[in-house]
Amino acid sequence: MTTPVILAVDGGNSKTDLALVRGDGALLAHVRGPLSSPHHLGLDACVDLLQRMLDDAVSAAGLDGNGSRVAEIAEIYLAGVDFPAEEHELQEAVEAREWAAQTTVGNDTFAVLRAGTARGWGVAVVCGAGINCVGVAPDGRHLRFPALGAITGDWGGGYDVGQAALFAAARSEDGRGPVTSLERTVPAHFGVETPLELAMEIHSGRVAGRRLIELAPVVFAEAAHDAVAAGIVERLATEVVALARVAITRLDLAREPVEVLLGGGLLRAGDGRLLGAIEEGMRDVGEHVEVHRTASPPIVGAALFGLDALGADEDARARVRLELAAAVDSDEELEDSEEIADG
Repeated sequence: MTTPVILAVDGGNSKTDLALVRGDGALLAHVRGPLSSPHHLGLDACVDLLQRMLDDAVSAAGLDGNGSRVAEIAEIYLAGVDFPAEEHELQEAVEAREWAAQTTVGNDTFAVLRAGTARGWGVAVVCGAGINCVGVAPDGRHLRFPALGAITGDWGGGYDVGQAALFAAARSEDGRGPVTSLERTVPAHFGVETPLELAMEIHSGRVAGRRLIELAPVVFAEAAHDAVAAGIVERLATEVVALARVAITRLDLAREPVEVLLGGGLLRAGDGRLLGAIEEGMRDVGEHVEVHRTASPPIVGAALFGLDALGADEDARARVRLELAAAVDSDEELEDSEEIADG
């Protein structure tokens, strides 16, 4: 009997991971691509991108077919899929491609949660370009947030942190706000001398405003000795705690040994100050709350959902964690070396 194949996808606002995994947990192929959020690309362009990536994965795995019905199960989790109507539209678009006999789609936050816990339930807060949170109870109940940015009350993504840093730098320069070392380090990151020069570069379009997301590491570095930068980090921690607290409270998990998993580039890059502030804030939520960063990338969570659906054993789950995480790490190391070479 042929071992079934799982198509696993984790697509964010900056990159996409697609993997083909055998039912015993063996990795057949892993492909890294650009952002795939249907909110940014549009639904058709999103699915077309996934099709090209799948074709590449099929070729790399040496499988038959041209991206059509290559898997028994497809587990596809994307940023920008925030409402039931968006899930339905994506589900229909993916099923029309006939990649798998059974397809599940959802927000990428669910993949982060599944990747970070062996239990399959808990709370995950993801902070990358934006911020999002999902909570899943042991009985399957779940809680989500719209995560549409300021219009739904969200603050805390990489862009928000970068914008706060430039805001503080500008007010330090002209005297409206407290003096901060961000006045020097924020413009220096973009190769200019003052916050006003940087503002003019952004205003003129010579520096893309979205590049403010690059400033999060600058803020973390300055927070060790600068009160204004430390205040931005504290605000981020407060937002993470607020999301997790609401999820835990509304799912009645405060008395449970619940895990709060921190995922996304911003939370992974944060130092001990950020993690410590989040842990301190969560102490008032529940005495059994455990906070930690996710050790496995979200694509592992998508693959684990597929193995769950197949009823795979723990050996298969352990194998996919090991092999798929190693493949992602290898690709990220290659990307880092290419960025250094280009720089």
